[in-house]
Amino acid sequence: MLRRGAEEAELTYSVTTPTLIIADHTGVPDSFRGSGAGLALVQALVAAARDEGFKIIPLCPFVKAQARKHPEWADVFA
Repeated sequence: MLRRGAEEAELTYSVTTPTLIIADHTGVPDSFRGSGAGLALVQALVAAARDEGFKIIPLCPFVKAQARKHPEWADVFA
């Protein structure tokens, strides 16, 4: 989650097993648009996946699009 004043940008996910999560939603308020907040959330999730050893199923269209744009993240996407 990223905050700017009272507004928050978020990336939600469900834990299916200790080694697999489903990224299901990225929400970025208009005040964050164009700031890279959504990308920063996905980068944090990718870093956590590498650090903690889990894979990500990208059901969220934004996360799925970022996974396609960043082939260097292929190791963490299921």
